[in-house]
Amino acid sequence: MSTPSIDVAPSVATGPPLDDEPGLGTLTLPGFLREVTEKFGDREALVMRTDQGAVRWSYTDLWERSIEVARALRARGVGKDSRVGVLMTNRAEWLSAVFGTSLAGGVAVTLSTFSTPAELDHLLKVSAVSVLLFERRVGRTDLAEVLSELEPQLETATPGTMRSTTYPFLTYVATVGDVTGHVGIDDWESFLALGGDEPRELIESTAATTRPSDTAVLFFSSGSTSRPKGIVSAHRGVTIQMWRFRRMYGLTPDDNVRCWSANGFFWSGNFGMALGSTLACGGSLVLQSMFDAPGALELMESEKVNFPLAWPHQWAALEAAPNWESVDLSSLRFVDRNTALARHATVSTDYTEPGHAYGNTETFTITTCFAANTPDDVIGGSSGEPLPGNTVKIVDALHGDTVPVGERGEICVKGPTLMLGYLGTPLAETLDDEGFFHTGDGGYLDDSGRLFWEGRLTDIIKTGGANVSPLEVDEVLVAHPGVKVTRTVGVPHDTLGEVVVACIVPHADADLESEGIRSYLREKLASYKVPRHVLFFDDGEISLTGSAKIKSSDLRDLATKRLST
Repeated sequence: MSTPSIDVAPSVATGPPLDDEPGLGTLTLPGFLREVTEKFGDREALVMRTDQGAVRWSYTDLWERSIEVARALRARGVGKDSRVGVLMTNRAEWLSAVFGTSLAGGVAVTLSTFSTPAELDHLLKVSAVSVLLFERRVGRTDLAEVLSELEPQLETATPGTMRSTTYPFLTYVATVGDVTGHVGIDDWESFLALGGDEPRELIESTAATTRPSDTAVLFFSSGSTSRPKGIVSAHRGVTIQMWRFRRMYGLTPDDNVRCWSANGFFWSGNFGMALGSTLACGGSLVLQSMFDAPGALELMESEKVNFPLAWPHQWAALEAAPNWESVDLSSLRFVDRNTALARHATVSTDYTEPGHAYGNTETFTITTCFAANTPDDVIGGSSGEPLPGNTVKIVDALHGDTVPVGERGEICVKGPTLMLGYLGTPLAETLDDEGFFHTGDGGYLDDSGRLFWEGRLTDIIKTGGANVSPLEVDEVLVAHPGVKVTRTVGVPHDTLGEVVVACIVPHADADLESEGIRSYLREKLASYKVPRHVLFFDDGEISLTGSAKIKSSDLRDLATKRLST
């Protein structure tokens, strides 16, 4: 007698059609800027406080300054698909440089100001930028000195005639900020003056020819596991996310959004979340070049910020700042009720941000998400459901076969925001036969199409035959009032394969001890997920990437060494 067949649903979930997504506008960067300028022309688009006073640009100002940059770039020979490097912190000129590049027909290459000289050398070589626009001083670093050491020919070049054997495509360098005195580097005013004879009509007609499928930007991965990868994205992918984040955060023009963030716009997440959502709803960007907790609180108070965006370690630093008790943060509105700012005495909020999401730089951020204020029972502890136009599947990481619903495997994604490709790698070598990008992340789909992300496949801890997601442990640990930063790793073990180890940076005034942390976790996690060891570290002992990601391999080595002694 034959055994009846059993239908097992494959782990594939697809979002609604992209055409059904509300709130999308023009899908090119020049078109996006034109559209928001026409809607919000006199509104304040950004404010940047300097030693000389506050710089405030309206949307019309941002458009005009971007046109000014575009004219100068055209005078330097920038045209269709030319690459322009932008190496700056969050400041007004960063926006005019990136939008100006797109207006000129070029590709904006966003470079991290956290880069070491060796990393910057790598980025300049692989990106093949022809023009580099940079900020003179970032913290204690003089980038003019760094660049001159990387390319000594800068010292003998004449502005406008740069010839580099180290960076053979680089022909022009200009800086915003202090005048350098380096003869091969133009100051910002001299750079802008180059465009005096370029017709404005030429820029506007160039912008009008831009298509959503054209290359818009080149961003780099954070490099937490290897050298940063160059990720090329089309205008459509970038602008879909800019419009989309406005909807996901629930922002409208009537909210008079004032967004503070000190995280670099050279990361796709902050570009979409902060810059994109704020400009899409006619709000104002309250710029802080480098994170400084007391200064950030002062900005929030004086500029009436209602939409703050930060990383977990920054929330902790804000709460520990000396002026925490004295500032008035009553203007805050779009702040998640589970963050430190929501606990401030002057803040009243029941808002929940769209933090239940999953994405990558390769998809220019979110692929799955639940919108702000989605009830907890709908989220169900997941990382969201596929957004319009997106499909997610889970495959066996070894063989590539789609696994049944509920079974764990590698997360694969495709959709309209997927990258055009990695620099130097044919797209056919990046996507599978169905056009999916294999992310290297582990997780599963449930029967309602919700995605549950469990971390990098290489980070999943295999202990005594069981799999432990370090993300799950960290989500419980970060809620402990004495924990400032936490990361759980697996450390090799002779009989168990790996043991679970929690690495914690405590708050300065916290009195934590290992068994107390383990007892806290036993109340919330299955016994096999409770770390065998809890290690405490100082701030300086755990290194973060520029985007505040902890390097797992470094931390694993550090924990192994600590345990061995």
